[in-house]
Amino acid sequence: MKRLRVDLRERPELLLVPAVFVVVMLAWEFAVPAFGVDDYVLPRPSQILDALRTQLADPLFWGHLKVTVLESLYGFLLGVGAALVLGTAISQVRLIERTFMPYVVAFQTVPKVALAPLFVVWFGFGMTSKVVMAAVISFFPMLVNVIEGLRSADADRIQMLTVFGAGKFQVFRMVRLPSALPFLFAGLDIGIVFSILGAVVGEFIGAKEGLGYLLLQTNYNFDIAGMFAVLVVLSVLGLIAHFVIRFAQKRLVFWAEENRVLGA
Repeated sequence: MKRLRVDLRERPELLLVPAVFVVVMLAWEFAVPAFGVDDYVLPRPSQILDALRTQLADPLFWGHLKVTVLESLYGFLLGVGAALVLGTAISQVRLIERTFMPYVVAFQTVPKVALAPLFVVWFGFGMTSKVVMAAVISFFPMLVNVIEGLRSADADRIQMLTVFGAGKFQVFRMVRLPSALPFLFAGLDIGIVFSILGAVVGEFIGAKEGLGYLLLQTNYNFDIAGMFAVLVVLSVLGLIAHFVIRFAQKRLVFWAEENRVLGA
């Protein structure tokens, strides 16, 4: 009990986060009928919970969830892989930076959501178009963090290793990469959430399965409680992905006290 009290004093958010959630849910539950808001406009949390239970009991729902998870994961891996390769090249070779950065910046200004119809035309209504969409959205935050992270290495340490005869690869492995790890995990944290967003947006444009497709179906059926239930699942999915990245970060980059998130 004493240990618990110490933790709560040092980390009051452990108590405040669930307390705020409970207060908001109770206020929502009683405010909707009190103000005469129709259930088809804003369902109560209890109705959303019932819809969520119904969906979780349906095997088709788990199929939709699996599709979205796979699309997000594949797109995330593709986007992160491309960002690591291009970001490393840009940060280390000045000619590559001067050649490709104008195109990267120009492509970055294009709203990624506007590309979704093109991806459906090019790659079809299957999983491929959603994977590409997820990869594109998760690519840029990771790219910016890779470039800035590799450039954040201490110049004095690099100079010292160079004086002692270290080659470029040794400098990269011993100084640049460790210095970039906090930035890389910041990019991963943003990218994994953006990849879920990209997959769902792709499913909105054209799909036959997935949580985005399920959202459209509940909208067509005017099942607002069902829509909220799907949104809850997407939120939980994003939180799980976020905490997985944070867990890995604390284990692998334990020396970093503060991370700068770039490219959000």
